[in-house]
Amino acid sequence: MRVSKVIASLALSAFFLSASSIPVLAGPGDGRKAFEAKKCGQCHQSEGPAREKTIKDQLAKKGPELWYAGSKFKKEFLERWLSDPRPIRPLEYNSLTKKNPANHPKLAVAEAVDMAAYLMTLKSVDVLDGAVVPRDNPKGRAIFIKKQSCYGCHEVTVRGNKAGGLSGPALTGASKRLNPDWIYAYMTKPKIFKPVKDMPDYTGYISDAEMKDLSAYVGGLD
Repeated sequence: MRVSKVIASLALSAFFLSASSIPVLAGPGDGRKAFEAKKCGQCHQSEGPAREKTIKDQLAKKGPELWYAGSKFKKEFLERWLSDPRPIRPLEYNSLTKKNPANHPKLAVAEAVDMAAYLMTLKSVDVLDGAVVPRDNPKGRAIFIKKQSCYGCHEVTVRGNKAGGLSGPALTGASKRLNPDWIYAYMTKPKIFKPVKDMPDYTGYISDAEMKDLSAYVGGLD
């Protein structure tokens, strides 16, 4: 009897020791604390809706808004980018002349995972899941390149080479970064996400079906 109690006691001790060695996954809570501690909100708006009403308001912003980050981005991208930030915009935010200085703060990997988890909780009710399936869409490609000349502002990869404009965010690797459902929502309801912006409002100029084709094409870009 004593032997069995000793064995049971040792087994229980071993369980607690092994459990204590398992890393605790902090997640969104610690990510939010890190966001606040590092004062990320000084450059990035994390609570919606959009606040800018004039060009002056837009120019006063230091970085893109994040209040719909969980609807816009893919989690794996955020985890990678926050720990190894590389310019998405060739030019500095809110500038048409200055090169992006590539000076965004870098987070430790564990911290990046937590902050990405927090950012993924920031969702917009205007982004509907499953609206668009990303794919190599010939119709979307024709709209992007010929009908609206989107690549005049957005950099893409053509036959292995980078091509296109510099004034907007690069769309190279968009399939790994952007949620195609957000692309569609942004195209069809731009004023919800960006009341003041440089990009043209295409609602009324291209049909809803074309919006979906374009969103599917952009959402599938490598």
